[in-house]
Amino acid sequence: MKYSTEALARLNDNPLYRTLGIRLDWCEDGQAQATMNPSPEVCWPSDGQPHGGILFTLIDTSMAFAALSTAQADSACATVDCSIQYAAPARLAPFVSQVTTMKRGGRTVFVRAQIVDGAGEIIALGQGTFRLFEKP
Repeated sequence: MKYSTEALARLNDNPLYRTLGIRLDWCEDGQAQATMNPSPEVCWPSDGQPHGGILFTLIDTSMAFAALSTAQADSACATVDCSIQYAAPARLAPFVSQVTTMKRGGRTVFVRAQIVDGAGEIIALGQGTFRLFEKP
């Protein structure tokens, strides 16, 4: 499934993404990309450097949308497991999460991601497991 420009605009227009500075760039067929230009409020303890939990949110949400793009349009998902390894300090925005679905088995989706900084350096690696379900 491919998310349309209109669907992406709706998804990006939420208080969490606006506060953190996240934008889902594209999402289709098990892959996704999201970009974060962090707001000053989420850069702590160093100016311009987002807290690790903010990077975790970027990677978790972008992996969730990659997982969702393997399902039907009326699906939702929940994170079953998510881990992140911080490879370098996040000093140079924008931060781009690049996501690929590795395997889908029934309602379970296994996903990997990396976050690169404005210089193209990998600053974080992540992997997650997501459970698909029908929206209530």
